[in-house]
Amino acid sequence: MSDWQKSNWRNKPRVQMPDYTDQGALNAVESQLSNYPPLVFAGEARSLKSKLAAASRGDAFVLQGGDCAESFAQFSADGIRDTFKVMLQMAMVLTYGAKVPVVKIGRMAGQFAKPRSAPTETVNGVELPSYRGDIINELDFTSQARIPDPQKMLQAYTQAAATLNLLRAFSTGGYADVHQVHSWTLGFIEGEKASRYSQMAERISDALDFMKAAGLDSKVAHELRTVEFFTSHEGLLLEYEEALTRQDSTSGKWLAGSGHMIWIGDRTRQPDGAHVEFCRGVLNPIGLKCGPTTTADDLKVLIDKLNPENEAGRLTLIARFGAGSVGDHLPRLVKAVQEHGANVVWSCDPMHGNTIKSSTGYKTRPFDSVLREVREFFEIHQAEGTVPGGVHFEMTGQDVTECTGGMVAVSDEDLSSRYHTACDPRLNASQSLELAFLVAEELVKRRGTNAAIAAQ
Repeated sequence: MSDWQKSNWRNKPRVQMPDYTDQGALNAVESQLSNYPPLVFAGEARSLKSKLAAASRGDAFVLQGGDCAESFAQFSADGIRDTFKVMLQMAMVLTYGAKVPVVKIGRMAGQFAKPRSAPTETVNGVELPSYRGDIINELDFTSQARIPDPQKMLQAYTQAAATLNLLRAFSTGGYADVHQVHSWTLGFIEGEKASRYSQMAERISDALDFMKAAGLDSKVAHELRTVEFFTSHEGLLLEYEEALTRQDSTSGKWLAGSGHMIWIGDRTRQPDGAHVEFCRGVLNPIGLKCGPTTTADDLKVLIDKLNPENEAGRLTLIARFGAGSVGDHLPRLVKAVQEHGANVVWSCDPMHGNTIKSSTGYKTRPFDSVLREVREFFEIHQAEGTVPGGVHFEMTGQDVTECTGGMVAVSDEDLSSRYHTACDPRLNASQSLELAFLVAEELVKRRGTNAAIAAQ
């Protein structure tokens, strides 16, 4: 890709990006960032790509999850730990269900910018620019707060670096020990409403006990005490992305140094747009959100642009349609990919198509709708003979009340008690783990069905 330069996106149509009023201040920040160390390294991105390639074949399963939008004000070590902890629990349960390794990717250490449905919002007759995430402007509804400030990119970098530092320590320092993770999950099972998951938890316990009795614990001690954990975010603010892009000394290719994986949103996937132009040239794994308006022809064009060498693990298609609508859209896109002979990972985002306004005025997502979309995703892949490669959730380890339903039975009236998100509603810790058990049940059923078919 010798024709690609990291600034080429500047010559393309741009959407969902701020117009900075002080060009001099923006240039100074970009120059400063371009001298900072990258947050991730090419070898890590290649490792993730190889694991995603396995997921495309059904030899691994992807769990991608984390914040809707990371916040400067809510940033804390406890918050990072709690989300990491729940993702480890979810991954263990999903490993049991899928019987393959689970690739763990956080929406963390970079998920600061958000696309918005409208450029402005109106409150009590006052119209101001929309809040676009802490890396761009502020949530406070004042004209000053909503001015895009390039200095916020430096704060985002610092927070992302600190987040990655802690995640790496947790991943390799013993916190991720498989026995400890399972003990946390057993605590969840003790609740009366979670008892339906006890059989699965007991089987996981039996497997760990067998490994210990057989002396396998000591032989694979390192693998049982450490995990690989990757980061991802929507590559939306391209000034930030370009400033952190570095040339890999090993391959000569360009790396988006802001995160292991970046994705293109449903609002920024124009084939000739700036975001596609930037993402096509970096070596990182790329995600592409596919919504109801994604056409088969557009998808084929995007596949060719983003993965011209048809490299396994390079491109993940993240389907987001809404419960009840998956059957209207996913089969035609699956067929388009098959016709094109494209290597992709299929992942299900059951969050963004299921956002509603509650009776109390809060934006929320019903747990049952989220689960229904996941089930429809699996059913369609089963029918098409293709691989459902992963799931993608907006979630947190905190005890928030933002999505209704689940065992905790969050109601519309409960939403106001702990509604902390700056943008979209997230599953809380209990809902996330419950969903992992339910997805694991779907994976077990799928394995049973495939085994029955193979035996015929």
